Amino acid sequence: MNFLRKCCKLFSVITSKDQIMLDLIVNPLAGGKNGKRMAKNLARIEKRLKERKVEYAIHFTEKPKHAVELTKTLIDNGATVIVCVGGDGTLHEVVNGFHSFDKCALGIIPCGTGNDFAEALKLEKDIDKAVDLILDGEAKYTDFIQLPTVRSINIVGMGIDVEVLKKYNALKHKNKFGYTKCLLKTLFTYDYVKFTAETDGEKTEFKAFMACVANGSSYGGGIRICPVADASDKNLDFVAVDKLSKPKILGALLKLKGGKILSLPQATHKKITKIKIEAEKPYVVQADGELYSDIPFEAEIISDKLRIYR
Repeated sequence: MNFLRKCCKLFSVITSKDQIMLDLIVNPLAGGKNGKRMAKNLARIEKRLKERKVEYAIHFTEKPKHAVELTKTLIDNGATVIVCVGGDGTLHEVVNGFHSFDKCALGIIPCGTGNDFAEALKLEKDIDKAVDLILDGEAKYTDFIQLPTVRSINIVGMGIDVEVLKKYNALKHKNKFGYTKCLLKTLFTYDYVKFTAETDGEKTEFKAFMACVANGSSYGGGIRICPVADASDKNLDFVAVDKLSKPKILGALLKLKGGKILSLPQATHKKITKIKIEAEKPYVVQADGELYSDIPFEAEIISDKLRIYR
């Protein structure tokens, strides 16, 4: 696998003139198991592509943010279909490397630990079907979230979810159970954030555990923070949950795990197109699970630009 990470493999087979060329950006460590899981998935992907007689190239990521660089360079060199092979973190980087949206479309083969945005789009989990969707399907306009210097495809948040991610990132073995365990620990120790949210020109003050804007419906490997979010409705879903007393925390957690957090009396939810959050203390923003301490929480929905096979 170490050898594979250092090279780009190009395979050309007999193909029709109108057949697309796929550039696969692969995170060799996505899905865990020290690369063994990805190696197995990649073998299945290649087998299917060869069966379908498709020309493709594989580009392995070697460091953080490498997928951003790869995506930019590939599109500069004429790529028309970029395929993200990995999880939400890899997808976050690929989306941030995108440009020339009218000339290049995005395919997703979900191979990460959580694959939350792929779940939101109801993409195929089966490798063969995921490949076939890109080859036979249609690249449709899909919304994304624009921050001042970063794009997010799934969810942007602040508050308790940032503290959970800090704990989760410190874990040696990352999986869905680990995220839930970190969430449970944080729920009973986290206080709240006092902030003002300006949504589409309307200002509201909050003392809340968390605030987020959702394009996808879940994060953390299936925690459905906003089940009604739709990545093609040209809206963001703003969700904030006010401070809870300790006796109510367990019930709120069960609601969250069951995808019913919006039914809590302490929950605020509304459809918006843009938001600006100002807090009384410095804060960190998470975008698709990546932490940013150097950008403000100012976000807007971008539609009719990015095309994803779905």
